[in-house]
Parts: sequence; structure tokens; C-alpha cells
Amino acid sequence: MRAMIVDCAIYHDGRRTEGPKDFSDALRQARAEGDSFLWLGLHEPTEEEFELVSTEFGLHSLAVEDALKAHQRPKLEVYDDSLFMVLKPVVYEPQSDTVSSGELMLFVGESFVVSVRHGEGAPLKVVRQRLESEPELLKHGPTTVLYAVSDAVVDHYTEVAAELQNDLEELEAQIFSPSGGRDTKGTASRIYTFKRQLQEFRRATGPLAQPVQRLASAGVPFVNAESQPFFRDVDDHLMRTNESVEGLDRLLSDILSAHLAQVSVRQNDDMRKISAWAAMAAVPTMLAGVYGMNFDHMPELHWAWSYPALIVLMALLELGLYGLFKRRGWL
Repeated sequence: MRAMIVDCAIYHDGRRTEGPKDFSDALRQARAEGDSFLWLGLHEPTEEEFELVSTEFGLHSLAVEDALKAHQRPKLEVYDDSLFMVLKPVVYEPQSDTVSSGELMLFVGESFVVSVRHGEGAPLKVVRQRLESEPELLKHGPTTVLYAVSDAVVDHYTEVAAELQNDLEELEAQIFSPSGGRDTKGTASRIYTFKRQLQEFRRATGPLAQPVQRLASAGVPFVNAESQPFFRDVDDHLMRTNESVEGLDRLLSDILSAHLAQVSVRQNDDMRKISAWAAMAAVPTMLAGVYGMNFDHMPELHWAWSYPALIVLMALLELGLYGLFKRRGWL
């Protein structure tokens, strides 16, 4: 049981206090004090490990199933005894320029917060430390934890969106450089990979908009009415992030279309060059073919200057065709 518990603490009047090591006893103490709450942090618990937690805290079976299985979309569910929220923190890896997501589930009740983390992307340790340094904020109860975690996750979305913006600008510069678009297969692969990263990011940010908007409105159980302005601020940041992601996706689609048009133009240029060289090769081939028929009655067949005259004629025709194609931009 201790392996899955990351942290367990009672907060009284906004300050962390020493309590029983067993979370069941700590929960009873927090409920008995009235103005305290318990924050229990868990990391990837098994079904057997989480069974005691769900029983002690009275968590709904459907929410417990979601918390154990993970792979959930961001959402907000209200049950009789608790509020259940799913968030998807994201992690940006600068070495590989990839985006990966974890999952974070929050159970919020009258005197408790239970956080269940899957993956390594949840900033709960930093959030807990920041809240413990601001007891005036933390004394407002479990709603403060819900706000602080949501705010930290959304703020990190903004940072990841900025990193993706930089990556897209670099990709754009490479594609439209004089030599960057010639590797057609590699360029298309980079664009597709980047689009997959955006899709992973959108799965985290897009569905979260509705839950945050609900928290910013009135009438949500277990959420203090005084916290609505704070959740509206989170909603504003999330909205800007979603707009940024949509803009990146549109720009990426435009880059792909421009790259395909660039490839098509380059292929047309290549076809014109091939056609021009083929036309230039056809003229001497035709003349050589005519005089290679070996008929008895052909003009200039027995003339001493026939061969050099024919070579000069071929050269003049080739130069003429080369100049014509060069002026038209075919060569």
C-alpha cells in the first residue's frame, strides 16, 4: 500500500499538519476537525490497492473504474459524495521533439482530495509545494487543490504550444529552403510526424474545455462559489491554447499543401527539361537516320563536303533549340 502512496497529509487552516500515517485514520481526523481536509496522492495503483481507498472515501464505482483503467478523455463527473475530474498532462521531449501525455484523476469531496496519477507528466509535487507555501490560498479547502492542479496543467499546455510553434517554424524554414524540399519522402514524413504530435496534444487540450467551463459556472457541487473567477482564468488560458493548436494545425496543413504544390512544380520543371533534351536529341537523330538509308539517288550523297556540312547543320540546329528552350525557361 505504501508503494502507491506518493504523499498523504492533513491541511488545517491552510497549513500542513502532522497526522496519522494510516490514511483511513487521517481521513477520520480531517472529517472530525471540520475545517481540515486530507490530500492523498497515489501513483498507478492496482485494483487491489485502490479497493481500500475507494471504500474508505466512498468513491463511485464508475469513477474508480476510470481511475484504474486510465486512457480516459478529459472530463468532469459529479457523483453523490464526490467530484471526479480527469486531466491529461503533456510532456514535451526537446531531444526528439515529441509530445507524450499522462493521466491525472482527481476525486474531490467535502473533506478530501484523492489524486491518481498515471505516467510521469503530472506536476503534482510542484503544485503541492506551491500551495503549502501559500496557506491563505490553501485554507479554502479541496477546491483550491482542484484549481491549482488544473491551472498548472493548463499553464504547461501553453509552454508546450510555444515549443511546438518553434518546431513548426523550423520545419517551415527547412521545407522552403532552396534544397530543403527536394527530399520529398523525408519531408512528407516530417510533416506527418508533426501532425501526429499535434493530434496527441489536441486530445489533451480540446476535451478539457467543457469541464473547465463547468467549473467556472455556478452550481457545481464541492466547488466553492468564490473560486469561479479563478476557473474562468484557467478557461481563458485553455481557450488561447486551443486556438494556438488550431492555428498550428491549419498552418501545418497549408505547409503540406504548399509542399505538394512545390513538388508538382518541380516535377513539371523536370518534365520540361527532359522534353527539351529529347527534342534536341531528336533533330540529329532524324538527320542521321535520313542519311543512313543508303539510297542511290539522295541529294549531296556523293558531295565531298556532305559529312562536315551535315555535322555543322546539326550543331546549328542544336544551338538554336538550346537558345529557344533557355529563353522559355525549360533549361
